[in-house]
Amino acid sequence: MECETGVRASHRCHLRLIVSIRFTVFTATYNRREVISRVYESLSAQTIPDFEWLVVDDGSTDATTDQIAQWQHSAPFPITYVCRPHQGKHRAYNDALGEARGEFFTVLDSDDAIVPNALERFLFHWDSIPDGERRRYSGVTCLCMDEAHHVVGRPFPTEVLDCRHYEAAFRFRARGEKWGFHRTAVLREFPFPEIPGETFCPEGVVWNRIARRYLVRHVNEPLRIYFAQPGGLTDRIRHVLISNPQYARLFYRESMQLDVPAWSKVKWAINYIRYSLHARAPLSQAIAHSSRPVLTSALLLAGCGYYAADRLRTEE
Repeated sequence: MECETGVRASHRCHLRLIVSIRFTVFTATYNRREVISRVYESLSAQTIPDFEWLVVDDGSTDATTDQIAQWQHSAPFPITYVCRPHQGKHRAYNDALGEARGEFFTVLDSDDAIVPNALERFLFHWDSIPDGERRRYSGVTCLCMDEAHHVVGRPFPTEVLDCRHYEAAFRFRARGEKWGFHRTAVLREFPFPEIPGETFCPEGVVWNRIARRYLVRHVNEPLRIYFAQPGGLTDRIRHVLISNPQYARLFYRESMQLDVPAWSKVKWAINYIRYSLHARAPLSQAIAHSSRPVLTSALLLAGCGYYAADRLRTEE
């Protein structure tokens, strides 16, 4: 059965009373019926009961609706399923924040899995932050591992690292896929911007905005199993950004404001120019709207060069 626009179905387990919901696990899906069972099986194996699964279907046509309906009647946890027209993950994310009942909110992609004690360990690490300090933190971030259980990317330099989101990568060089949660109340302060006509907003837009105000506790514990898919977003990112240039230029414009090494700002300024041109913004406007106008002016030729190269590739 296809996802019918406006459908909202929820099921709360009557086998046991859940006094509070600590986590909302959010999954955005679009024609992923064949792999979304990884998420369901992972959640069914969790060692704590106080969470809900919130699935926002972005217009699937592959009988995902039927599969979720079956799980709603047998799952040992509440499942809410929302169908809506295909508009992009970031809008599904905003819709999910309006539905979420959990104190914490985590995003689990429709083709990934987590270890059985993932949510329990998240609570452990959150509770390890002193009570009086927690208001300064938005959440906890952990490591990911691949299907062979090898850690993906570079770990954090210490077992526990408290810093801003972007500092983990640019100051402490902890690169590669990571996973975590934020307080739901914090995320509601920073919804994804919605630009008409575009369907992909880089998640870094929101994470960087949060990082300007809140810290994150980073821990060297792999809790998510990351399945790299051929033809996934990583493989298509240049094309996706070209197709959503307003979001791309927004991301690079705001990134230039971060307290990071100069070479990163140079790269971001070049890309800001590049995607401003894809968005058909006049160069004079791009410079005027830049968060680093002097740097942007100095790198105009480089940005124009990348834009020209994109056009050539598109024409091939």
